[in-house]
Amino acid sequence: MDALDTLLLSRMQFAANITFHILFPTISIALGWVLLFMRWRWLRTGHTAWLGAWRLWTKVFALTFALGVVSGVTMSFQFGTNWPGFMARAGNIAGPLLGYEVLTAFFLEATFLGVMLFGHGRVSERMHLVANFLVAFGTTMSAFWILSLNSWMQTPQGHTLVNGELHATDWLAIVFNPSFPYRLTHMLLASGLTVAFLMAGLAASQVLRGCANAATPKVLRLGVTLAAVLIPLQIIAGDLHGLNTLKHQPAKIAAIEGIWHTERGAPLLLMAWPNEAEQRHDWAVGIPKLGSLILTHSADGELQGLSSFPGAHPPVKPVFFSFRIMVGMGTLMLLVSWLAWWRLRRAGWSTADARVPKAVWRALSWMTFSGWVATVAGWYVTEIGRQPYLVHGVLRTADLVTTTPAATVAWSLTGYVVLYVSLLLAYIGVLRYLSSKPLDAAGPDPVVPGMTTEQGLVQQGA
Repeated sequence: MDALDTLLLSRMQFAANITFHILFPTISIALGWVLLFMRWRWLRTGHTAWLGAWRLWTKVFALTFALGVVSGVTMSFQFGTNWPGFMARAGNIAGPLLGYEVLTAFFLEATFLGVMLFGHGRVSERMHLVANFLVAFGTTMSAFWILSLNSWMQTPQGHTLVNGELHATDWLAIVFNPSFPYRLTHMLLASGLTVAFLMAGLAASQVLRGCANAATPKVLRLGVTLAAVLIPLQIIAGDLHGLNTLKHQPAKIAAIEGIWHTERGAPLLLMAWPNEAEQRHDWAVGIPKLGSLILTHSADGELQGLSSFPGAHPPVKPVFFSFRIMVGMGTLMLLVSWLAWWRLRRAGWSTADARVPKAVWRALSWMTFSGWVATVAGWYVTEIGRQPYLVHGVLRTADLVTTTPAATVAWSLTGYVVLYVSLLLAYIGVLRYLSSKPLDAAGPDPVVPGMTTEQGLVQQGA
């Protein structure tokens, strides 16, 4: 019983860490590229509102990057504290992939982040733009390596088992495993959507609070347009990812769709309450045959049920409900972004036009952190859906957990949760504070190189 408690508590502790950590890379990955775009637009147009927006969101990036780094280090330590069996048996593969992330991504980000934050006016405009690019590229490379490792744990290949330890036989097969392209695409789009709604939501909050500035319409337009473009792409990528998962992890799909026994013409359950004890659903609402049609492209397509994987399928409720939260939030993203784009475009992207209903500003404000909700729900589907394996089909989670007493894990779990909730509330508070400051709070905006003083004054007054 103690071993079972330790296993459950260790899983909960790692879930708490990954839930907190993933919030920040989800922002920083796409925000690096958004900052590069803002910087380029300022140099291209000379509108100081773009520089003001860049300054504000650079502060957001720096804070986000810092929290992402420290929470990532803590999470890495848990491979040793809570899952020593994983590093003992899979460290020959996980270790190098994590090392590549540090060598090719983190060092790049950390080196040029200083130039990006403190180099404006001290290095040339071209060098500063290059620093922005390298920071953005570094965040993407970090995602590349981390998702490669996670994808390999979902769809392992390119390895061999020697004396209970996994050894690499083909690094290309390991890095570019079957699910990696889909997971990387899905995550990059999720990051773009998270940043898009964060920008649009904070801009809408500025309008509602009466503290909009010259940068607000530009940030609003960029955020809403980015969201409206990316959400259809994410839906397509999600569908392709689902088909890949059906091929390589059919038990996960069975839990997602709540299919107890193998059947043809499976319905798409919009909502239900899975009853695992009796292997049925209570209060089920579904569309007949649509589940098979989506996953097999045939209304009478066959889908394997959970009974086909005795003792080797994930718990149903967490996967079932997390998937529907993710899809539901994605649907809201589609509706809100398209409606907001249509109404704001008609108003010329003005924050003072009476033709824009107050409900639009409120909807965007409510959706500020919708990307976080969708990302965390999707991550739960991915990680819980892999159970009972840590490396799918190869290493079981229960065989790799620490032997630390359950009480010790419980105390550390409590400490993590209290700390992370406090930091998260502080982070959200800082975002609201930064967005309420005047545009010129960071000091006078420099003039674009090549412009006369008179031209610069005109631009600052525009």
